[in-house]
Amino acid sequence: MTEDKKFPARGSIEEIEGGELLQPKFDEKGLIPCIAQDADSGEILMFGYRNDTALQASISTGLAPYYSRSRNKLWKKGEQSGHYQRIVSLQIDCDQDCVLIKIKIEGGASCHLGYRSCFFRGLGDLSEKTDFKLDFIEKEKVFDPNDVYKKKN
Repeated sequence: MTEDKKFPARGSIEEIEGGELLQPKFDEKGLIPCIAQDADSGEILMFGYRNDTALQASISTGLAPYYSRSRNKLWKKGEQSGHYQRIVSLQIDCDQDCVLIKIKIEGGASCHLGYRSCFFRGLGDLSEKTDFKLDFIEKEKVFDPNDVYKKKN
């Protein structure tokens, strides 16, 4: 997409929920949530946010840029690690306020900590007696983040 090409304006509820145009709803900070899912296995790999620029870049490049709320800037997943997310499909939910991208990962990892998925831990005890202990679902890292993200002097 070019800079001057904008998403269609949001129309009526009927158009948004049942229409054929992408009319994303960005929140008050200009962001829309995005879930990244492995295109082959269906595994949820990551959750992040997109602003208008990142969503447009996703469509035009087939790569998965995100908006970093902590750094207040756009970043392309894989820019430093080489673990790019290639978008196979982009879906929008019923009221167009959440994006689902199905991806293939170059290099095999989505998490900056070296795990395949950012969801590499799970709560072991789902009961009122929980001790809130997390179990590691993924036992091994795909890469060592200390090697990949060496600080530049």
